[in-house]
Formats: sequence, C-alpha cells, structure tokens
Amino acid sequence: MEYKFYGWEQANVRAVTDEYGGILTPRDLYDALSGIWCERTCAPRLRDGWSKENRTLGQCSITAFLAQDIFGGKVYGICQEGGNFHCYNVVGDCVFDLTSEQFGDKILSYKDNPEQFREVHFAKDEKYRRYEYLRDELKRCFGRSSS
Repeated sequence: MEYKFYGWEQANVRAVTDEYGGILTPRDLYDALSGIWCERTCAPRLRDGWSKENRTLGQCSITAFLAQDIFGGKVYGICQEGGNFHCYNVVGDCVFDLTSEQFGDKILSYKDNPEQFREVHFAKDEKYRRYEYLRDELKRCFGRSSS
C-alpha cells in the first residue's frame, strides 16, 4: 500500500497490546482503518465533505486515541481555525498522524503543540460514541478471540 500520512516512513513503533491481531505498527492500523473509516465515524460538522476519496476527514481525535490505546504514547493537537485541535500521536521519538491526508498539501506543524486528553475530547458524547464504534469495528475485524 502507498502511504501518505505524516510520519509513515518512521511509523514502526510496536503495539503494546496484542488485543488487535495483526496490527503491529501504525501502518498496520492505517491499513485496517482504511476499510473502517466512514461517514458515521466522521465528525458531524465535516460529514458533508466526507468521501471515500477523503476518508480521513473528521477522524483525527478518535483515531489518535485509538492509536494511543494500541501503541501507547501521547496525543497532541494542532490548533486549527475556529479553535478545534487536529490530533496526532507521539510515541517516543516517533511522530505520526494517521489522518493528515485530509489536509491535502497544507503543511502542519508537529512541534510544540499541547497535549490532548481523552477526558476532554470524550466529554462530547457524540465523539465518544464515534470512538466506540471505530474501536468496536476494529475489534470485530482484527480482535483476538478470548478462546
């Protein structure tokens, strides 16, 4: 697969959980989510612009927190117009943004951004429900059985 997300070249950190069989690196997660991201998981304010050609649109925070569940590390946010934050992951020295493609050629700065916390983001019930749906679909497709 051709990768275009920010940091794909060094996105080789290893999963800290074996809960999702076959998802060992952020590239594996990107591959898996490419078949799961949908209009339902897109932020409501951006749904009119969502398409299969721009599948990462409106998926950043729920994707970054799911990546944190799998790889550890921290989630940071780049302040966007209107005060919203575009979320991405930092694990050790590895910085990756699985949903950066939604910005096309726009250059984002991945330095000196504030840490983001799921308690704040998931205070919005709709966002938490989108995260749960994304997580549950990933588990359904790639989760290890308990038997």
